[in-house]
Formats: sequence, structure tokens, C-alpha cells
Amino acid sequence: MTEFGPVQIMVVGFDEGKFEGKILDELKRLRDLDIVRLIDLLFVQKREDGELVTVQMSDLAQSESEELGAIIGALIGFGAEGTEGAEVGAEAGAAAMQDGGSVLGEDEMWDVADAIEPGASAAIALLEHRWAIPLRDAIAAAGGVTVTDEWVHPADLVAIGAVARESSE
Repeated sequence: MTEFGPVQIMVVGFDEGKFEGKILDELKRLRDLDIVRLIDLLFVQKREDGELVTVQMSDLAQSESEELGAIIGALIGFGAEGTEGAEVGAEAGAAAMQDGGSVLGEDEMWDVADAIEPGASAAIALLEHRWAIPLRDAIAAAGGVTVTDEWVHPADLVAIGAVARESSE
């Protein structure tokens, strides 16, 4: 069984993309260092005439894709109907990913296409944080459980500063 780390969904927009391969090069570098793994990437470009160009890619092997589908399906099924739902969900999830299936599908492509202007592009990426697996295991071995986690972005810190300023006035 493959170990999966925490997964982040990232959506990035480009008004005028300068695609010279630097993003893919960096993703490859991070993958080679086992820092992140690209579970799924959906890139959508809307040409000036409205025509869509899409590219989809993943670092997962077929067996890993099926296993991830089973895990996702089991978790959704467990949430919906307990243990019996987990079993049904695992089977359905594995089957959905069996023939080169993808987590990000046509619905997401149309959502992205509707959100961008002609001449622009966007990418939705599911990144698995491989670096976090040993940390997660060490926390569990020490009897710890994650209570909550969040990503803090620079804009969040600016917003906190603005609230603090307003409070002091």
C-alpha cells in the first residue's frame, strides 16, 4: 500500500501566461526530492476566440491512481453511510480511477473555463505533500492528533494587521 500525504488543492490564474517550462521544471524538482507529488493537474487556456485548450497530467502510476480513488471513495462512503458505505465507496473510487481516471474532470474544466476571460488561462493542481508523511507518523507515534490545520498566506497577515489597526483607532 502506498502512503499518501496531505493533499492541497491550488488554483492559479494567468492573465498573460509566459509559459517557458519553469513551473513544470520546479514541480519536477520537488517531485525528484520527494517533497511533493502531482496527483492531478488540469490546465485550461481560453484562446481569444473562446476555444479551449486543456492539458491534464499526473505523477501517479495507474496502481497508485486506483489506490487513491479507493481511499477517497472509502472516506466519502464512510461519511455517508458508515462502514458499509466505506466498502462500497472504495470499490467505486477504485473503478473510477481504473482506466486512467482523473480526480479533476470535465466539470472542473468547465468551471475554470467559465471563470477566465478570453486570452487567459488557469490551472487546478492537487499536490500531495510527501514531506509531511514522516512528521504525521511521528505525531501519531507520540499519541498526537491533528486538531486543525490551515495555510497562512501573506495576504492573511496583511488582513490581520489591518484589523489590528482598526481596533486601535
